[in-house]
Amino acid sequence: MGELSKLPNIGKEVERQLNEVGIFTYDELKDTGAKQAWLRIQEIDASACIHRLLALEGAIQGVKKTELPQEFKADLKDFYNCHKI
Repeated sequence: MGELSKLPNIGKEVERQLNEVGIFTYDELKDTGAKQAWLRIQEIDASACIHRLLALEGAIQGVKKTELPQEFKADLKDFYNCHKI
């Protein structure tokens, strides 16, 4: 396992997918942002769900996805609903 799997919410599979879309470090994930990283993952995995998007944002903020502020969750849910396949 690499650097990303040490972040909250990021397991082996999500790390593998992030690597597959060209994201290998925390800084790359942070610079890309959760939304864009999720869109890239969705291109290779149509089953990418809202939980993965929340997990990515939580990883960037350094918290479990359940601990994200409600306004972040609402924004991400709206984004997900506009972009899901």
